[in-house]
Amino acid sequence: MAVKSKNKNSSNSTSKVLDLERNPGTPLDLDRIEGIQVNRSAVERRAATMGKRRSVKKEWQAAWLLKAITSIDLTTLAGDDTPGNVSRLCAKAQHPVRPDILEQLGMADTALTVGAVCVYHNLIRTAKEALGSSGITIAAVSTGFPAGQNTQAQKLNEIRSSVRAGASEIDIVISRGKVLTGDWRGLYHEVQAFREACGPAHMKTILATGELSTLINVAKASHVCMMAGADFIKTSTGKETVNAVLPVGLVMVRAIRDYQEQTGYKVGFKPAGGIRKAKEALEWLILIKEELGNDWLSPHLFRFGASGLLSDIERQLEHHITGKYSAGYRHPMS
Repeated sequence: MAVKSKNKNSSNSTSKVLDLERNPGTPLDLDRIEGIQVNRSAVERRAATMGKRRSVKKEWQAAWLLKAITSIDLTTLAGDDTPGNVSRLCAKAQHPVRPDILEQLGMADTALTVGAVCVYHNLIRTAKEALGSSGITIAAVSTGFPAGQNTQAQKLNEIRSSVRAGASEIDIVISRGKVLTGDWRGLYHEVQAFREACGPAHMKTILATGELSTLINVAKASHVCMMAGADFIKTSTGKETVNAVLPVGLVMVRAIRDYQEQTGYKVGFKPAGGIRKAKEALEWLILIKEELGNDWLSPHLFRFGASGLLSDIERQLEHHITGKYSAGYRHPMS
């Protein structure tokens, strides 16, 4: 039973980069930032239709779920992380779907992997050894993740240390206080310094939207971070009370679209936190397709920050083949 959207080149290492010019940032335009408005009611109405306006079924759904796997940042950011569980997570990252499922989908010859593995700084070396020559990117959280309450000097040292250790993507957190007090110039210079410290490593800028109070703040912070040189903007640390939700995602992807129209540079998007079900992954993919277009349906421009999502996707793929839901223990994360 082959899926209808078979892609023999679905290995998605960010070393195999598309012809994509990195966002260098732009001068801070405070007039533009202050002029941003958001119609909350319209945003919520649009977001509520996301899973209803398109229906993805059968082989097409299986193909979309395989696409979703290639954009997962497989993440472990727990206080009890050990080298052992990170090594097992890296093994899952390299073989995210059981071979028997891939064979029945007609995808046995496809080098399917997740987009990246995301860990704390002290486990970068472990991840690097476990991933070997797989080409899977290592992402590290930094800058006092998740609260971001370290000094600027400490944050910059964290970034540089993680890059030296082997991380090629750095997920930084912004100082939420700068957003809440309207210190857009301060936020711009903070993120600009983070980008410089990242050097060749791509910077994913976490807004922690659940702590920004309003959608207007989310929109303004998105624009400021892109002006400062963010390669991705990301919803959440996964540690807030409210993490990735579609209304916030809609505001952020429209900011990305506006920035691309103004500058010509494409910035990536990463929803993170609370995305655990395959159905939710489909809703996010639909959002990206409708608002940004097919160019963003790539791990170079779209990622899920997730830990449990992969297990549910694998379970749904088995259901597509057999018509039955299997027990969760048949699809362990590690």
